[in-house]
Amino acid sequence: MPEIKTKKTEQKVDAFLNSLKDEKQRTDAFAIVEMMKKASNSEAQMWGSAIIGFGKYWYKTADNKVHDWFMIGFSPRSGKFSLYLVGEKKDKFIALLEKLGKYKMSQGNTGCLYINKLEDVDVKILSELFETQVKVCTDSPPPK
Repeated sequence: MPEIKTKKTEQKVDAFLNSLKDEKQRTDAFAIVEMMKKASNSEAQMWGSAIIGFGKYWYKTADNKVHDWFMIGFSPRSGKFSLYLVGEKKDKFIALLEKLGKYKMSQGNTGCLYINKLEDVDVKILSELFETQVKVCTDSPPPK
């Protein structure tokens, strides 16, 4: 299996977010940073060129290699936000997702939740999703 390409970088989160051309997306992105920072009790860090991650998590790939990752994160993509959750634990989020508002979810175990803008969702429920994500990661020991 090839090496994981997305890794933590030294790029500054604020510089990345300030480079977003769409003002509404930039404002929403800064709000999501604050929500995730509060939920994870950790600082934002860039992963690759366009993902913002919080905290520390590990996962094992099919070849039994353990990789560093973040507990919770997101990426402002063209016209939407990709919010990263733990795919294999989606059952922990079902009750909250039913109350969230307008979103799409990835298929399989990739764990991506897509929203267009914060006003499309209940931000209180979104915050609860982030807190649940952090709890799921905290309750999951690193793979051996």
